[in-house]
Amino acid sequence: MTNIFSPLIVKDKEFRNRVVVPPMARGLATEGGTPTQKTLSHYDEISKDVALTIVEHSYISKKGKYSQNQLGIHSDRLIDKHKQISQKINQNNSLSCLQINHSGNRKTKEMKKQIDKVLDVNSLNQKEIEEIKRGFVKAASRAKKAGYDALEIHGAHGFLLNSFLSPKSNKREDKYGGSLENRLKFPLDVVDRVNKKIDDLLLLFRLGATDRDPEGMKKEEAAKIAKKLEKNEVDILDISGGLCGSRPESIQQKQGYFVPVASYIKDRINIPVIGVGGIKDPQVANEFIKKEKIDLVAIGRELLKNPKWVKEAKKRL
Repeated sequence: MTNIFSPLIVKDKEFRNRVVVPPMARGLATEGGTPTQKTLSHYDEISKDVALTIVEHSYISKKGKYSQNQLGIHSDRLIDKHKQISQKINQNNSLSCLQINHSGNRKTKEMKKQIDKVLDVNSLNQKEIEEIKRGFVKAASRAKKAGYDALEIHGAHGFLLNSFLSPKSNKREDKYGGSLENRLKFPLDVVDRVNKKIDDLLLLFRLGATDRDPEGMKKEEAAKIAKKLEKNEVDILDISGGLCGSRPESIQQKQGYFVPVASYIKDRINIPVIGVGGIKDPQVANEFIKKEKIDLVAIGRELLKNPKWVKEAKKRL
């Protein structure tokens, strides 16, 4: 029977177990987005026993930056530093993945003061949309040059691509708004263009599968998006919250609070699904895998508190 210590093969990549480090913003980079020694030490420590380590959301352009000390992948000068991160992770027998992101109009107050124009889902013109697509492609190329095994496109937590997908935030009246097909156009084009640049890297998409809002994204629509992403050669879906963010207060007390929507989507597609949501207990994580609710389990803040979580889970289970 499959459990959290069972291996998994996706394309030509072998996952030694089912435990994933999800992307967690640490704010350890310089103001210019350069990884520091603290960044390297963090990923060295947290990646030791897991199958896949997803490096936190890295901004693809200065206009897409979310916070002051956010990690960047917006310039070729960052490739060598990112190479150090991917090598540290790989030395620990974990697959390395970089999450790339454009924050859209979601920024810290500090960042909003520094930017002339906030790029909002409803005000972007065609020229700006094309520029952002090129930004994603360039960032993907840099991730490949930096030696990552995988790349994750961020389409959750109210950031730009998520804002296009959600009916709550996307009020455009052109070809990018209205129907689900239209709202999908921009994110899907990013996926297609990125895929052409990354060759043998695995492609992940972090999908904001629920807004927890009657006017927002619901699981049925998210499942349709998931099918489209699968058809467009996304290898793994990482299921999280949409406009509600990664840690909605109303459901935080329950371990695996996004697992039910991830499981709903998993039943409707044929690619692996990562489940997440405040999972602390190894027994709970193991049950999610054993019962085939999800294929991979993301352990975030608990691993920050205790980097030996996987080792201890092995003893306990």
